[in-house]
Amino acid sequence: MTGAYASHLPDGRLHLQHGPIDLVCEAWGQADAVQQGYRRAARRFAGVLAELVADLAELRREGGRPAGVLGARMARAVAPFRPAFITPMAAVAGSVAEAVLAELAGPGIAKAYVNNGGDIALHLATGESLTSAIAVPGARPVTIPAASRVRGIATSGWRGRSWSFGIADAVTVLARTAAMADAAATMIANAVDLPGHPAIARRPANSLQADTDLGHRLATTDVGPLTPDDIFTALDAGLAAADAFRARGLIDAAALFLQAETRVSGTLLLPERENAHV
Repeated sequence: MTGAYASHLPDGRLHLQHGPIDLVCEAWGQADAVQQGYRRAARRFAGVLAELVADLAELRREGGRPAGVLGARMARAVAPFRPAFITPMAAVAGSVAEAVLAELAGPGIAKAYVNNGGDIALHLATGESLTSAIAVPGARPVTIPAASRVRGIATSGWRGRSWSFGIADAVTVLARTAAMADAAATMIANAVDLPGHPAIARRPANSLQADTDLGHRLATTDVGPLTPDDIFTALDAGLAAADAFRARGLIDAAALFLQAETRVSGTLLLPERENAHV
């Protein structure tokens, strides 16, 4: 395994990469403070992968109790979603983004973000805001003001980097932390589903990736064309999950996307699509 890599992109943003982890970081503020923040972020990132590997057995276990600081953050983020099946790995991308952002943010930094493959941790000083694109065609960007409690954005779905039990093309969640948004997006995407539907192909997750934390549970590998009624049924199931999480204060908003249809829970995500329903 090679070491962590840090460089600046042509536009000045900080790029951090180590094994499967790839982050893009950006900060605004006093020039010296920004550069110091980037150096702190790079130092923190250098130990992230080793910390995750040391805790990997517990991170992949339902109800796992990792010993490291980063692993403990992941375990806390997924705990409110149990007893449904979820392991700390459901919050790994958001938790890594948070850990690096905690070092990047500091005196002289007005606003900053750390983007870990679409799972984003935000720092906003009073009066600041950040705008993020939503990775679904036709969805307009969402702006997060400092006055909002939202500091994390995450997206999950069967087409994403991780395996899903559901059929959502994408579910984007806004929450208080990136780790919580990451976990919630996983759970809501799982809930967008049509169990037993002939147009949906599934395989045991451990036949797709031997070391997956999902074990023998069936992961979605393909979703064929669905009827409007099928799409509405699947999205309504996911929306019910999102609304329940929002009622408990676990998330602030969610947008659910499936084959040109959308459902929205909350008021911060308002995609510009003909078939969006709030």
